[in-house]
Amino acid sequence: MDRSEYLNSTDLEELTGTPSSTWRYWAHIGSGPPSFKLGRRRVWKKSTVLSWLAAQEADA
Repeated sequence: MDRSEYLNSTDLEELTGTPSSTWRYWAHIGSGPPSFKLGRRRVWKKSTVLSWLAAQEADA
């Protein structure tokens, strides 16, 4: 498994500037890009996040 293929909320904050707490909240309420638990960690697949961000940009 490639570590860079999966991002945690801190990685997403660095990537987007959106606070990690927001990413975790979105996951909690079922908003934002799909995420899943990998062991005890919440992670997002990088390709899924990038696709979701592109869709957000296109909708704006």
